[in-house]
Amino acid sequence: MKARTSLLTLALCFVAGAVCFASEAQMGTWTLNEAKSKLAAGMPKNSTIVFAAAGDSVKVTIDGTDSAGKPAHNEWTGKLDGKDYPVTGDPSSDARSYKQMDDHRLEFTIKKGGKVTITGRVVVSADGKTRTATASGTDPQGKKFESTSVYDKQ
Repeated sequence: MKARTSLLTLALCFVAGAVCFASEAQMGTWTLNEAKSKLAAGMPKNSTIVFAAAGDSVKVTIDGTDSAGKPAHNEWTGKLDGKDYPVTGDPSSDARSYKQMDDHRLEFTIKKGGKVTITGRVVVSADGKTRTATASGTDPQGKKFESTSVYDKQ
């Protein structure tokens, strides 16, 4: 009986570990490589993105500049399950969702007032050193845009 209980506990630990580290490729600090990026004109620039574990969730902290060139900072904490979680510090959005597609790919949706404003995906290279985020959406003035941001892992 003890052996069976120990084996079951060990198996559950492995499953929990696999779930927690499934997004390991995304974790860490990423800095924008402007030379490799194709940023949409007049849009905010995310200079640094940090993905960090926060209990059974992920915390995403973004620092950069807004569309006027002023410093910007926002945070999101949630699970990579495709459900909306609140964003703080970003006047152009109030909810964001990430859905993990596989170990190296995420899809995301950004909303303001329940309306989708931006969708995209994030792909981490096989070697884990580069992160490419492609996004498309509508800016606050109603203008459509597409943007590709390339980040290097720190």
